[in-house]
Amino acid sequence: MGFGFNLGLIFIILPLSGVLVIIWWVSGKSIFGEILVGIWGLMILLVIGSLIIRPIFEKIKLKKKDYYGEYIIDRNYFKGKQADWQYEHFRFEITKGDSIFFYVTEKERILKTFKGTITTVKPYSSERLVINMEKPTHHILTSNPTIYRDVWGFYMVFNSPKYYNMFFRKGEWKVI
Repeated sequence: MGFGFNLGLIFIILPLSGVLVIIWWVSGKSIFGEILVGIWGLMILLVIGSLIIRPIFEKIKLKKKDYYGEYIIDRNYFKGKQADWQYEHFRFEITKGDSIFFYVTEKERILKTFKGTITTVKPYSSERLVINMEKPTHHILTSNPTIYRDVWGFYMVFNSPKYYNMFFRKGEWKVI
């Protein structure tokens, strides 16, 4: 449990339980025992509920295999002509062989392919993507992406010197 829960348990619930036990013992009235059982029953339900619900709302922990797939511009962040233009001109794929293929396109037609490899590093609980591109490369791939994790997925943001932040998400390219 969290720090606040532990603090509340130590400084509120335990002293309150001690006082209720003493009052119950001195007075002999069962209501104080029932209150005590109710408090601890509620605490146990909170702990069990937290253990069940926490994985549902916890951000995904990425592994290298999670990065494999096709990526397209996520047009939901900044809707409009610029996002549509980027969607029709850039996409990439990361293969199970740890290769990355960045495509410069004209809608469905691939004009140029930039090749590279990927690795991951694990500075924390989730692995981060490291891209090593063959030179010369495209300006979008001059630095590693920032990975933003959600509960059910993730997206990558590449910092392009020409287009600034470009948002990519896993998905299949389709004609607009």
